[in-house]
Amino acid sequence: MEATSTYTVFAGERLLVAGDLPTILARTKLHLDGADPAGVLIFEDESGRQVEFDFTGTPQEVLEREAPRPRSGPGRPKLGVVSREVSLLPRHWDWLEREPNGISAALRRLVEEASKREPDRQRARRARDATSKVMTVLAGNRPGFEEALRALYAKEEERFAKLVRKWPVDVRKHLTRLAEPSFVADES
Repeated sequence: MEATSTYTVFAGERLLVAGDLPTILARTKLHLDGADPAGVLIFEDESGRQVEFDFTGTPQEVLEREAPRPRSGPGRPKLGVVSREVSLLPRHWDWLEREPNGISAALRRLVEEASKREPDRQRARRARDATSKVMTVLAGNRPGFEEALRALYAKEEERFAKLVRKWPVDVRKHLTRLAEPSFVADES
């Protein structure tokens, strides 16, 4: 089953809220409707990409509009199986049709096998990329930014920590948390 995406919301240099989508939508809506509705930056934690939501209307309207709805249609939704379209060359379809237990089973098996290969390296790469994206937005003009980015990609954890130490507390803590998986030992 797919893990629930988590998000982090910043109001300036202050971490406003972090959590699943309903949690951040509710807290962010409350903040934006408050006396000091400073703008916010919302990041999807896994990818580091900046996302935007429509916060017009009541909190309930925001949740109904922005929270994902269960998919309907082909597949086995109760099991978390979703049907999607895949484009392959004819030779790929021919090969899949010869596999035991059918095309879907063969594709699931291939994906599982691929996801088990070098999981730490893949996770570390995704963490570095996500940290880089968030760091560029939140700290791109901070002293030591470029050196910290180099340390992140060089997997120099102590140097990275030293370079971000003087940045605002919430920014530093969030970037350190995002970067943590990127410092795993691997044979690259």
